Amino acid sequence: MTMRRAVAWGLAGVVASIAALAPLPARAELLPPLVAADGSVAAAWRDARLPQQQLPATRYAAETIDGRRAVRIEAEGAYGNLVHALRAEAPGLSLSWSWRVERFVEQSDLRRKEGDDNAVKVCVFFDLPMAAVPFVERQLLRLARSKTGEALPAATVCYVWDRQLAAGTALPNPYSRRVRYLVLRSGEGDRGGWRDEHRDVAADFLRLFGDEATQVPAVTAVAFGADADNTGGRSLAFVADLSLDR
Repeated sequence: MTMRRAVAWGLAGVVASIAALAPLPARAELLPPLVAADGSVAAAWRDARLPQQQLPATRYAAETIDGRRAVRIEAEGAYGNLVHALRAEAPGLSLSWSWRVERFVEQSDLRRKEGDDNAVKVCVFFDLPMAAVPFVERQLLRLARSKTGEALPAATVCYVWDRQLAAGTALPNPYSRRVRYLVLRSGEGDRGGWRDEHRDVAADFLRLFGDEATQVPAVTAVAFGADADNTGGRSLAFVADLSLDR
């Protein structure tokens, strides 16, 4: 695991560890709206970047497009995520959202470090016990946590709309197997239009991390974003109606 990637995901992990101390609201929906009443991106979604980040930050802005209140996600050689921390048992959770891509990151390739960029991703963080992490990765994760002083998540599932990989492809992040991708949509055939997604959080965790765990750990955060820092490219996408329900 590189320190850069460890720190990036650790930012969200810190927020999640703090939120774990607070009780969940007594309602089925576990995520706040993306867009606030005043038309801005809701403050409950925190901008997670690298410490002392020199790279440009991924830009987020509220926008109404085709009648939907959405978050515009624009990256230009940039990195950043919007994160909301929570704590909820994963079985029975359903993650839903709508997204659209206007511009993919040219030269992106999730199989390679130098191509590890994407126009849009929606991610779920899990409180996987350290004992479930393979020995070498466990030591790397402990080292990263020690050096950053942050509660880096041990398991993250990221849903992506990829430029080239076929829908249904599952693969690890090339920087760290603590993050694993599931491609839901592929290529430009659907580009420029809204597409709706509904995912069984527990089932997808077992699909991607079933080699390490048979029990699904608690969810500690949900994030979304885009990055174009490895290729230096550009992307434009939108996310709307992101919800986590039981």
